[in-house]
Amino acid sequence: HTAGVLDDSVVQGLTRERVDAVLRPKVDGAWALHEVAGQLGLDLTAFVLFSSIQGVLGGPGQGNYAAANGFLDGLAHHRRAQGLPATSLAWGLWAEGGMEAALDDTDRERMARTTGMTALEPEQGLALFDLALSRPSAYAVPARLSPAALRSRPADELPPVLRGLVRTPVRRAAEAAAPGTATVPLADRLAALPPGEQEKVLVDLVRAEVAAVLGVTEKVEARRGFKDLGFDSLTAVELRNRLNKATGLRLPATLAFDHPTPVAVAELVRERLFPAREQAPEASDAPAASPMDEQPTVAASTPDIEADLIDDMDVDELVRLAQEGIGS
Repeated sequence: HTAGVLDDSVVQGLTRERVDAVLRPKVDGAWALHEVAGQLGLDLTAFVLFSSIQGVLGGPGQGNYAAANGFLDGLAHHRRAQGLPATSLAWGLWAEGGMEAALDDTDRERMARTTGMTALEPEQGLALFDLALSRPSAYAVPARLSPAALRSRPADELPPVLRGLVRTPVRRAAEAAAPGTATVPLADRLAALPPGEQEKVLVDLVRAEVAAVLGVTEKVEARRGFKDLGFDSLTAVELRNRLNKATGLRLPATLAFDHPTPVAVAELVRERLFPAREQAPEASDAPAASPMDEQPTVAASTPDIEADLIDDMDVDELVRLAQEGIGS
């Protein structure tokens, strides 16, 4: 059983139709095969279900798809409990074909960076298929993981099920990103600096996080829009989460399209860190223009969702929201 359909959405955006479209080929198809095999009294030597690692790790915006694959895994155990053959294979990323065929190199690089998963070559996938069917277990996760990629990320940024595979220190929130200052909270560091230096530190911090999210080494322009930099729904969510950890703040889910440049995001961070700071001086006393000045005016495209509900969303729930904003 290899059928599958994708219709990605956050949980709040799922409708009956969108759930049915994804569950029908997976759930209805697998259950029909299970029932027909029993009705016909077939003496099967194998009953193989192609599941997905998204049901194991949790894929952003794929609540319906993860649930559908979870059913396949459960069906395999159900059949085994009845003394019937069954194996569910929760496949990882394939280099060729599969449900990930539409992913580009950037998507694959991001997946490797955030989950430690790299693509299976066809010969590797076939070897894992044979190995899984030779084992007595009803369930297997044939996937290719990179220990080096897993170790490169703080443990709290890895999918929970993978955190026990590597020993990495959990990054503490509100710690500064600059080398040599990791034990000093960002707000404390900034409080000792004049306003101009505060701005520079924050702009540099945001630019560094943007570069890390995009996987680039060159400097990111401070006033270049995130959309022009190639941000999409997943990179927008990742940037927001990285900045939350680096600053100790709880930044809004709509960060990347309400504040569409590194300079604009840095200004928001400064406002959140120092909400009671003095008002700007009169024009006659104003200092020279800073990196925060003359920001472009951009119309907000925030969906009609209460701010407090937005801030409580997890990564899976934020993807559709961010996608709608970045794509508009």
